[in-house]
Amino acid sequence: MRLESIASVLNGDRGKNYPAKSKLTTEGIPFVSAVNINDSIVIEDQMLYMTDAQFGALRAGILQRNDIVFCIRGSLGKFGIFPFENGAIASSLVIVRPFISLDTLRRFLLALFDAPITAASIRSYDNGTAQPNLAAKSFEQFLYPMPPAEEQARILQRIAELALLVDDYGALEDSRERLDAELPDKLRKSILQLAVQGKLVEQDPSDEPASALLNRIWAERAQLIKEKKLKAPKGGKSVIYRASDGGYYEKRIDAKGHESDPVCIDDEIPFDIPDSWEWARLESVTTYIQRGKSPRYSPVKKYPVVAQKCNQWSGFSLELAKFIDPSTVDSYAAERILQDGDLLWNSTGLGTLGRMAIYDASVNEYGWAVADSHVTVIRTLQDWLNCRFAFAYFTGPSVQSVIEDQASGSTKQKELSQDTVRSYLIPIPPHREQLRIVAKLEKVLSQLTNQ
Repeated sequence: MRLESIASVLNGDRGKNYPAKSKLTTEGIPFVSAVNINDSIVIEDQMLYMTDAQFGALRAGILQRNDIVFCIRGSLGKFGIFPFENGAIASSLVIVRPFISLDTLRRFLLALFDAPITAASIRSYDNGTAQPNLAAKSFEQFLYPMPPAEEQARILQRIAELALLVDDYGALEDSRERLDAELPDKLRKSILQLAVQGKLVEQDPSDEPASALLNRIWAERAQLIKEKKLKAPKGGKSVIYRASDGGYYEKRIDAKGHESDPVCIDDEIPFDIPDSWEWARLESVTTYIQRGKSPRYSPVKKYPVVAQKCNQWSGFSLELAKFIDPSTVDSYAAERILQDGDLLWNSTGLGTLGRMAIYDASVNEYGWAVADSHVTVIRTLQDWLNCRFAFAYFTGPSVQSVIEDQASGSTKQKELSQDTVRSYLIPIPPHREQLRIVAKLEKVLSQLTNQ
């Protein structure tokens, strides 16, 4: 049946009595436009109103309760039930008023307007160019299948039942989309965790064990301390070992060889590691851990300063760096000049605390850089601790999930102290295994990024 056989299609008043928008008010009789239609009903949000005099002057487009309004210009095909006592329509709408005032017929028409058949008819009759447009006479010619009233009721009941399933499906689809969006990050975290727990590559019995690597590191550190190139650690050298009871213990050995009583540190150990690995304090396997210092800035773009915003999870960049006053360059000790492979750890502030990057000298066109006071620089020798293995550990979930708890200060002024950084526990694999882990990580994570 043609729509004109089912209902009247009524235009609004297009004559001199049509109220200008500037003459409408914030109270009175509703003047409905497409913006007031939401989820198949006319709502008062953003509604403009006519005075009694304006309404009384209209000769067409007068709304009655439960009329259907249908948009024929602009938001073409938008429709809804008018639930108020009376009102009038803007020129972009028409009124659809069924000849038989039955709730079932009205709801069935709404279902038809929401169905693909109406969208197809709109495409067929749309005579608009830049502005979507449908003549009311064309709208009247839309052809619809009309079952008996009893079947209309059964169809509407089935639609209501299926709508619940559609809602459930929509919720599941939203959940799936969230999982899809979160999956790369979850996979990345899982891969990093497997890597630093010794589960990403196999252990090789022919590798020099981490215990021997640590002995060599300590001997080389002791020589550097003797040459005054490093400072001796506070409280003496840290030695962490696993006792016969299966627990982890730590003792300190001072410069004279005196040992402290061992202390159980099981509550600090975040996860199990292979037998060929060892736990160590970060200070024990590095040559330099130091906060940057507050710079005096200059518009002269010659000597960049690495700030927290230079260290993003996407990598290191100097695009947002500021520059120091050239006259202050000599105040920076040589050790403060960043070296390729330095770990740059954001150490203050809410939202940026714990973010880390590796300093890449190849992207620094200035050939010189220092860190500001909000960034901690961690430096090691690559035959001690590979910087990319350390980066994987400190950017992985076992560290990042608790970083806020490791910091001190108020919520908005969280700070990762140098003592906390120096004393941070880190798993130490055999050196050759470190290299295998890093190579495997680069391969797997690049594949994940390219998917």
